[in-house]
Amino acid sequence: MPVRILVPTPLRPFTGQQAVVAAEGATVGELLRALTATHPELRPHLFSAQGTLRSFVNVYVNDDDIRHLKREDTPVRPTDTVSIVPSVAGGSDALSNEEVQRYSRHLIIPEVGVEGQRRLKNARVVCIGAGGLGSPASLYLAAAGVGTLGIVDFDVVDFSNLQRQILYSSSDVGRRKVDAAAARLTSLNPEVRVVTHETPLSSANALDILKDYDVVVDGADNFPTRYLVNDACVLLGKPNAYGSIFRFDGQASVFATKGGPCYRCLYPEPPPPGLVPSCAEGGVLGVLPGIIGTIQATEAIKLVLGIGNTLAGRLLLLDALSMEFRTMKLRRDPACPVCGDRPTVTSLIDYQQFCGIPAATAAAASTPAVPEIAVDALKSAIDRHERLWILDVREPREFEICRIPGSTLIPLGDLPKRLAEIPRGADAPDIVVHCKMGGRSAKAVALLRDQGITNARNLTGGILAWIDRVDPTLPKY
Repeated sequence: MPVRILVPTPLRPFTGQQAVVAAEGATVGELLRALTATHPELRPHLFSAQGTLRSFVNVYVNDDDIRHLKREDTPVRPTDTVSIVPSVAGGSDALSNEEVQRYSRHLIIPEVGVEGQRRLKNARVVCIGAGGLGSPASLYLAAAGVGTLGIVDFDVVDFSNLQRQILYSSSDVGRRKVDAAAARLTSLNPEVRVVTHETPLSSANALDILKDYDVVVDGADNFPTRYLVNDACVLLGKPNAYGSIFRFDGQASVFATKGGPCYRCLYPEPPPPGLVPSCAEGGVLGVLPGIIGTIQATEAIKLVLGIGNTLAGRLLLLDALSMEFRTMKLRRDPACPVCGDRPTVTSLIDYQQFCGIPAATAAAASTPAVPEIAVDALKSAIDRHERLWILDVREPREFEICRIPGSTLIPLGDLPKRLAEIPRGADAPDIVVHCKMGGRSAKAVALLRDQGITNARNLTGGILAWIDRVDPTLPKY
């Protein structure tokens, strides 16, 4: 009867990537010789030229270390499980007594075990962003024992983060995210070394930051950073555990693995600026990033351990409203400009420009696409009792949260069919259009100007800027 043998990750290339194989034998020696007869490339890794079992290869029968016995003569039964545990170069492999206790539920899983936990201890994983996705991902990676955990973020904790960014508590509001994250993760697991990078990820620093990590977890919240992370991972040969969220919908995949697709194979070009609203504008169910971020952490751990089937070559879609998961096949695009057969993107580019977002200097030097007015100028005009008509193009549910006094609500989607309500003519008041942050209202001003209403201006920064600089008593969302 065959005996089950667990093959460690370093030796799986010699067993056709099989983690579990079967062989027949009455003793450990017979079993391993039968194994190497079936997989001859494995033989020099287990036996010396003289045919003796190598001293740097340990063998466990079930959970028993048989080094104190004559290892090759140890009897085995069909109900036994034999584990091969070779030494692994690099890093601090030894697990302390505290670590054994902390990770005990990992150690008894055959696919992880002591060797796998050592691999996690020696692993280096970086999270791009410490927000909705980065929060659950980093917490579970720290809890799992990833030895070095990088955090890239340059934001501060805001009250609006607490609905979903579970790294933080109310006492962290106003604190730098990297500092709050490092304190929380270290508190969760003092064995983990947290490395903080308080900087926006850019073409100038991405390769230097990411090169020292084994796996990248992409928790970005904007398209320029997504494409930057993707291209940097392809150029560096680093797997990218990707996740994205919006309202009730989530996506997850693994990009930039050897022979697998990258993010550009899925989305060759970004949408035009403003076409796809951000979570800040469109909202997100608070628990959704917890689900997707945990999936990203799962994929990162599998990549470190070399176990299971990752989402490489697949796109996982989640509709949390109906609680339906779907998995779509992805194929590498041979014509992809980054990972294709003849790549044309061989270095990092200007991702703001690639996504159609002008650089700050260029935007300042050029004429704005639509006329604008600052919130302090609007407040002064109101105080002077100037004739103004303030148009709010947000959604009704946003209008219920907070509003600028005297404003009229016409949601952007309704504006084309409600143009008759807009004052026009020689004696019409000046029109100021606003939304939450200025993106939707800019579209509204452009629409009005196309209809011949040329006295409309966009409120720079939207109602959030109004709250920050004019009326902080209004609730901020």
